[in-house]
Amino acid sequence: MLSTLPPELLQLLSRQRWLLPVLARFDGVPGLRFAELLGRLGLPRDSLVRTLELAQAQGWIARNPGHGHPLRPEYVLTAEGRAVATIAAQLAARLEGAGLAPGDLTRWSLPALRAIALGAERFNDLARALAPASPRALSQTLQTLLANGLVAREVEDGFPPGSRYRLSEQGRAIVA
Repeated sequence: MLSTLPPELLQLLSRQRWLLPVLARFDGVPGLRFAELLGRLGLPRDSLVRTLELAQAQGWIARNPGHGHPLRPEYVLTAEGRAVATIAAQLAARLEGAGLAPGDLTRWSLPALRAIALGAERFNDLARALAPASPRALSQTLQTLLANGLVAREVEDGFPPGSRYRLSEQGRAIVA
């Protein structure tokens, strides 16, 4: 699934910790109120505000005119947002099936999984595939993926020693 998604969409969905689970909640429902999202996801109010602002800026959700109080609005998906919410729901289900919570992955985790699935095995290959990511961010992402069992690291003998990264069974289940 990840390998078929456009890399720009994957980076947008990974841009903020709560964007994927928030959009997943919208899949298949006519609209959601702010308080309902807050209660169901259990995230801080300011995090939800930032996440909804980002989704609105992308054109995926909009305030439902005439519904809700100005301080407690209702949000609905736009036409473009429906397709993105379906993708988000599928990704969230796969992550949840792997036992991962929204905070278990970094911003670059999903794009890195996609790059590894498409054949980037070495650090420099991954750095080129994830061009705006800094080496430090990529290193932390790989450490997180290793800790969560989504990626395996193989150290090669030689001078200088090298490392190759490959998807584990759990990582392949998310990418597939």
